[in-house]
Amino acid sequence: MDFFNYHRRRTVDVHIGNLTMGGNYPVVIQTMTNTNTLDTGASVAQCERIIAAGADLIRLTAQGVREAENLRNIREQLHEKGYAIPLSADIHFNPRAADAAARIVEKVRINPGNFVDKQKLFATVEYTDEEYTAELEKIRSKVIPFLRVCKEHGTAVRIGVNHGSLSDRIMTRYGDTPEGMVESCMEYLRIAVDEGFTDIVISMKASNTLLMTKAVRLLVDRMDHENIYFPLHLGVTEAGDGEDGRIKSAVGIGALLSDGLGDTVRVSLSEEPEAEVPVARKLVDYITKRIEHEPIRETVYPGFSAFSTDKRPTVAVRNIGGDFVPVVISDRSHQDDMSINPHFIPDFIYVGEQVPANFPKGMKAIVDAKNWSNEIDRFPLFTVDTAPEMASCQAEAKFIRLSYPELSDDVTAILQSTPKTVVILTTDHPNGVGEQRAFFHHLLNEQCNVPVVIARAYREDVPEDIQVKAGADFGTVLLDGFGNGIMLSNEGAIDITDLDAYAFGILQAARVRTSKTEFISCPSCGRTLFDLQTTVGVIKKSFSHLKHLKIGVMGCIVNGPGEMADADYGYVGAEHGKISLYKKKDLIEKNIPAGEAVEHLIQLIKDNGDWIEPEEE
Repeated sequence: MDFFNYHRRRTVDVHIGNLTMGGNYPVVIQTMTNTNTLDTGASVAQCERIIAAGADLIRLTAQGVREAENLRNIREQLHEKGYAIPLSADIHFNPRAADAAARIVEKVRINPGNFVDKQKLFATVEYTDEEYTAELEKIRSKVIPFLRVCKEHGTAVRIGVNHGSLSDRIMTRYGDTPEGMVESCMEYLRIAVDEGFTDIVISMKASNTLLMTKAVRLLVDRMDHENIYFPLHLGVTEAGDGEDGRIKSAVGIGALLSDGLGDTVRVSLSEEPEAEVPVARKLVDYITKRIEHEPIRETVYPGFSAFSTDKRPTVAVRNIGGDFVPVVISDRSHQDDMSINPHFIPDFIYVGEQVPANFPKGMKAIVDAKNWSNEIDRFPLFTVDTAPEMASCQAEAKFIRLSYPELSDDVTAILQSTPKTVVILTTDHPNGVGEQRAFFHHLLNEQCNVPVVIARAYREDVPEDIQVKAGADFGTVLLDGFGNGIMLSNEGAIDITDLDAYAFGILQAARVRTSKTEFISCPSCGRTLFDLQTTVGVIKKSFSHLKHLKIGVMGCIVNGPGEMADADYGYVGAEHGKISLYKKKDLIEKNIPAGEAVEHLIQLIKDNGDWIEPEEE
């Protein structure tokens, strides 16, 4: 992996119908239908809308053999309408359905957590080495016949590992870890390699962006050591909807794309599937524009690990750095609007040349150093040209705007010798992520522990565009363990308070600061047992004030409780019209009528002492 310079990872070519997927080909955009796969007309109509949105590949669920067999009718009707888009079948718990689908569609996804291993019971079962080997042989006995069917029919396979559906066998030996996800995948890949089957695509998904990115990087490292180079499918599971879903997806997927990893992308939103496609396309197009950029030359810090969750150690300057959560600096330097969103209050406001008369009381202002006066909650911002003046400044915190090309030996010496200094790190490089990473590695190599706020500037008028771009840019650096805050600037028609909300959302998506309730909701598919979009809206309305909690909303037992592994409480479809409630991974109430489920969930949260009454508006 080259942390500073963008280029795609090399892979083998995988053939999926009329598509070729891999590092030498454009990144494939895909999504998944949420219709009943037995409803041919509805499925075909939705596929047409997905194709119109620009998808390259469509996945459909196949719970059983009947659904798998009906993929033939869907495929034939699409062909009759002139569509040759490849189809993929999504299989859980049912090898027979996988065999049937492999004879019909161009690709089949199987989940190592439930293809052969028993349904997840969250049970601890100790295996001797002999028993564990016997379990692996059982997997081989099921997987090899399936691969041979795929080879006979020219069908590609996705080995799709999900954090929340690791088998009890894997969990017992490896725990709920990236290492467990990797081993769950490698067991199947080794079988495929032994069989000479190479039309394989791999996914390692989680709702936790930090865990997901570390798991993918660890898998790539493991495959490299075993000379395996299969393409990667990227996605953040249960990302949610709206702004949160887009930012969370951009943070996790964008970080891996920035590493040159990823050959196909699915953005999983709790919305109609055709809404996912343009988001994925924007994200991929934004990252891949970095190709053949001007080289960035820096030495990777020897102590850095792409698999670690460690954060760069820094000194604390007021509430920035040290053990403090990352701050948000709101850039108001080019506008008069000083309004504040009470739910997302920035830690500092950068005002530019001077503090305006309408500056909100009680807020901290950063002002250009030439006009700074030593008043309470006012802090100067220096540049590389005025850096020598910092030593004589008596401010409680001194900010300096820097970019990587400005980080000379003299500037580094000033940073090391001037206490109470915070860097605001900017970039104009086409690969700003790579350049900002280089800045942090330079500081690490020089043992300079000054806190750094990451700054990025955009020119966007569409909220989704800045959510995607900023999520990818900031998220990549934050997930590396770098950054003690962010400053998101924009010249465009987006309200400044919305930009502040996006900044807090990015920090939460990168798992470094919590500012609101996190809803872990699945994107819906043909297995979903209720109207997911409506239900998510109801759940958000009832629980959005519980900022200390993560709440899962899962359409069926496949996606819950395992897939909401990070959630404190879960709302899961049990059967049509019935809901089951979970605390963590424990089933608390089963088959509650859907109309009563929200009240039951409120009571469950109260019974466990986690309820807070909402404030009156």
